[in-house]
Amino acid sequence: MEIFLAYLGVALCVALSGVGSAYGVTICGNAAIGAFKKNPSASGSYMGLSALPSSQGLYGFVGFFMLNSHIFSGMTMSAACAIFGVGLALGLVALFSAIRQAKVCANGIGAIGAGHSAFGTTMVLAVFPELYAILGLLVLILTASSLPTA
Repeated sequence: MEIFLAYLGVALCVALSGVGSAYGVTICGNAAIGAFKKNPSASGSYMGLSALPSSQGLYGFVGFFMLNSHIFSGMTMSAACAIFGVGLALGLVALFSAIRQAKVCANGIGAIGAGHSAFGTTMVLAVFPELYAILGLLVLILTASSLPTA
């Protein structure tokens, strides 16, 4: 039961963060396509902003590598619960962070497409949702460092 619970936490960490990134990138991609029709000369800005939500999926992979070495036969239920909890926490934070960051970026893409100089402002504002995913990853790293290994 312990190994199942721990692997479920790791799976949720990777899956939820990946879904958030995939969903976020498509939100931005849709905005970029619409903006490109209005202002094709800013396609580099559109692509740069569209890529930002992909980082949360990477945090899930880092979480996998940090937690995987702590799952072994004979692990305690408390360690399994910790892995499950921190994996679920990072997965959910990364999911919502990617989606909300994408909405900020999509609005920035729309503004750039309308002719406004909004790239820098959008980048700064897009960092704020990213911060919470980074904090979630930091909690996972700190938790993993306190867990026993095989």
